[in-house]
Amino acid sequence: MSLREKYKKEIVWKLKDSLKIENIMDVPKVEKVVLNMGIWSYIRTWNKDYNVLKQHLALIAWQVPTIKYARKSISNFKLREWMPVWLTVTLRWDAMYNFIEKLINIVLPRVRDFRWISKNSFDKEWNYNFWIKEHSIFLEVPQDDVVKNNGLQITIKTTAKNKDFWRELLNSMGFPFSK
Repeated sequence: MSLREKYKKEIVWKLKDSLKIENIMDVPKVEKVVLNMGIWSYIRTWNKDYNVLKQHLALIAWQVPTIKYARKSISNFKLREWMPVWLTVTLRWDAMYNFIEKLINIVLPRVRDFRWISKNSFDKEWNYNFWIKEHSIFLEVPQDDVVKNNGLQITIKTTAKNKDFWRELLNSMGFPFSK
């Protein structure tokens, strides 16, 4: 059973009972997952084309990333206006649930010296943010193409209203949080 089916059939009803929510529409859910990869240091250090990283992120997310450019020049950082700075992908619906399922079951256990993920990485809107140091831990990335491992920031946007709702939602989905 996929994570989306499990969410619809089991997790929603468990959350409704455990959080004592009357209306089923008030049950917290995941709205979207955003993947960000910084490419500016890769371009500056290696003087390489970033299309390899763009292809890697497309393989990881199953859709083509958009390129975000610098809006201002900063001479101390050798950053010029309209230089590519990072790649971003927004996942919703089936792609989002498939990515979360792959992240929990396959990718996070492959992290070297994995010690669970922190419970404290959420913002004031109860969205969960964490960082993966090496994008090459994803199985889709061909290891021959990796010149330098790049980090990947993952943001999980939820509709949770407080800390208890957020924690229950992600725990019921199977996120490996530290105790």
